[in-house]
Amino acid sequence: MRGIYALFLLLGMIACQTKEKPEIVTIGKAPSFTFTNQNNQTINNETYAGMVYVVDFFFTDCPTICPVMTNNMVKIQNELKDKNVGFASFSINPEEDTPEVLKAYAQKKGATSANWHFLTGEVDAIYDLSNKGFNLHVEEVAGDIHRFEHSGLFALIDQHGNIVSRKGKDGKPIIYYNGLNDSQVKMLIEDIKSLIE
Repeated sequence: MRGIYALFLLLGMIACQTKEKPEIVTIGKAPSFTFTNQNNQTINNETYAGMVYVVDFFFTDCPTICPVMTNNMVKIQNELKDKNVGFASFSINPEEDTPEVLKAYAQKKGATSANWHFLTGEVDAIYDLSNKGFNLHVEEVAGDIHRFEHSGLFALIDQHGNIVSRKGKDGKPIIYYNGLNDSQVKMLIEDIKSLIE
């Protein structure tokens, strides 16, 4: 009898440790883009074909949220370094963020993944991609010390080129992940693992 009780206790403990996979839902198709990366290569959606990837918008001399966002992207990279995961970091200051500047920034920040592209191109095209394509606010602010306003959110794209996210506690998709929030970054890592496993 003790043996049966011990078996049920063990099974109960294992069941409690099993984590339910998050429910990932499709938000919509990721917008098309073609830009130049830190190695002067042309990068577009097809570069990420069959790959899960994370998108953010930043600029290299940002004094506020960008360093936190990039550090969190590095955490994701390091957690998933042997996986088929990519990163697309679009500069919202492409006039100053040349491929050479982006390459130096990537090296300084520890962006070592061959699938992490720091992208630059025409200002209007990048702003349209952010504001209209991803619906993530980007704006140049005249006279402001920070010069740009932009979102600190990360977009998750699945292997089929769809923007995806988990459902929140209210049952609705969270849509994007807060790139400044440790718990949301952990959540994003969990969701990437869920997509690639």
